[in-house]
Amino acid sequence: MVSTVIAKILPSKGFQGFEGGWGDFEVLPIVCKSLKSIDFSVLKTLNLQRSDPRRLANTLVTENEESCTTYNMLKVSRNLFRWTKEMAYADYYERALTNGVLGIQRGKEPGVMIYMLPLGRGNSKAISYHGWGTQFNSFWCCYGTGIESFSKLGDSIYFEEAGEVAGLYIIQYISSSLNWKSGQISLNQKVEPVVASNNLLQVTLTISSSEGGAGLTSTLHLRVPFWTYSNGAKAVLNGNFLSVTRKWGPGDKITLELPIGLRTEVIKDDRPKYSSIHAILYGPYLLAGLTSGDWDIKTESTASLSDFITPIPAVYNSHLISLSQESGNSTFVLTNSNRSITIEKFPKPGTDSSIRSTFRLILKDANSTEEFSNPKDAIGKFVMLEPFDFPGMLLTHQGIDETLGVADSADSGSVFRLVAGLDGKVETVSLESESQEGCFVYSDVDYKSGTSIKLSCISGSSDNGFEGAASFIMKDGISKYHPISFVGKGVRRNFILHPLHSLWDESYTVYFNFI
Repeated sequence: MVSTVIAKILPSKGFQGFEGGWGDFEVLPIVCKSLKSIDFSVLKTLNLQRSDPRRLANTLVTENEESCTTYNMLKVSRNLFRWTKEMAYADYYERALTNGVLGIQRGKEPGVMIYMLPLGRGNSKAISYHGWGTQFNSFWCCYGTGIESFSKLGDSIYFEEAGEVAGLYIIQYISSSLNWKSGQISLNQKVEPVVASNNLLQVTLTISSSEGGAGLTSTLHLRVPFWTYSNGAKAVLNGNFLSVTRKWGPGDKITLELPIGLRTEVIKDDRPKYSSIHAILYGPYLLAGLTSGDWDIKTESTASLSDFITPIPAVYNSHLISLSQESGNSTFVLTNSNRSITIEKFPKPGTDSSIRSTFRLILKDANSTEEFSNPKDAIGKFVMLEPFDFPGMLLTHQGIDETLGVADSADSGSVFRLVAGLDGKVETVSLESESQEGCFVYSDVDYKSGTSIKLSCISGSSDNGFEGAASFIMKDGISKYHPISFVGKGVRRNFILHPLHSLWDESYTVYFNFI
């Protein structure tokens, strides 16, 4: 086991401290050399078993990234940075922490951890040999290391360096506070949330004296990550430190604006047939596509990434809706079931079902400058419904008394007038076809999961419950776009891209086939 080998390195003589000088670190050159050839995935974590580092396409399966190994590698990279001050180890730490630790707990549920983080096509954290653990019946090794990893999120942000002029290395940008005794200053770091629509990491460091007056002369070394780029950066070239030396006084402030951009990384595999397989990253964040297996991305040889991967505006979250109906103690919700529209039991959040039960409300007049912050503002207007995980496609009818489906482009069957519910209830709405006036999106008077939704007309209906079956409770979407979310243009369909660490039980793909 790779994790076992790493765990044996940690207590060795070379990893015990600085007493005795560099001569004691006989293990250090070996570890550094090994890390350059080891089989890292795009997460910068490791596979369960040792594999050929030139053939990583073979490792895209469910039982893949081991939480214990990531835990141990964070310790290794932390110590290697302490001894070498090489930026590569700080960059490694950031990516492994962001992608290999933050997503191994299911949301905020205590005691629900994951052993292996799948990297295969259409995988889910919930569907694998181990899946999610349980609060009271699971205690794998990764429960111990996983819980400890979350208790150390504030670790390895700051490192101090002794000397005639004391130095403080700030290698992770995480909102935090530090009372630095050697420099006689207190430092508050505030990091603005990263969003897809603003290509900047914004950091503000506010300094005050811990002694009430000016602090000692000291140097702050600010990490400039490898993923930033110099064009527009208010710092220095990437992969270095921006060092500022002065006698810090109360109220001193440093502001960093580091550009964040999209980039791809080809999988580490020397076989030509895998040369088109890439991962997509935004700064340190690995983006995963919400897909059950399709992975073909449409590219042009001369196109930039921004031509086929675009950010989702934050305002779109206010346009997401779910349409439900109630029967007895059960709630049923309109669902995109393999591009056919059915009614299903109300889903749990963070699942494929919750994604399929969420739609984006789009005004027919795409050029309209009218904004709506509440879906009810669209009542009385012509709208279209876009399935959450199939951006660019639309819900459409195929004729009177025919089932509803999902179409690749807008046509007369995809436009509906959103009106107050036919049942007269305050919280409901109905969808009347633009092309078939008097005909509405209709479930059935007998509620049952899997029942197809169709277009039915008032004039031709003999159902006593027609008004109720054509009325839906409209609420905010069960699923939401992550602040760091994009749309990627695919060959057969487009993809929603979210940070891997934000996903719970949803099916996803982290490597794509660029065509």
